[in-house]
Amino acid sequence: MILQINGRNETLPEDKLTISELLGIKKVPDPGMISVQLNGEILERVEFTSKVVGDGDELEFLYFMGGGSGRECR
Repeated sequence: MILQINGRNETLPEDKLTISELLGIKKVPDPGMISVQLNGEILERVEFTSKVVGDGDELEFLYFMGGGSGRECR
C-alpha cells in the first residue's frame, strides 16, 4: 500500500493497518504524545486501535509543543 505520511509517499507491504500498528511500524517516538490527522481529519486517540488506513490515505503525525516567552506569568 502507498500512504502519504507527513507529505512523503511511503510504500508498505501491508494492505491495511490500524493507526496504532502504523505508529509501531514507523517507530514513532512518544506515540502517546502524538495527534494523527487522517485525510484531513484529526482523530481521537481512542480511534488509533480501530481506525484502519489503506492505499492512498494521507496522514500527518503532529506533536504539539508548549512554550512561552520565558518570562514569569503574573
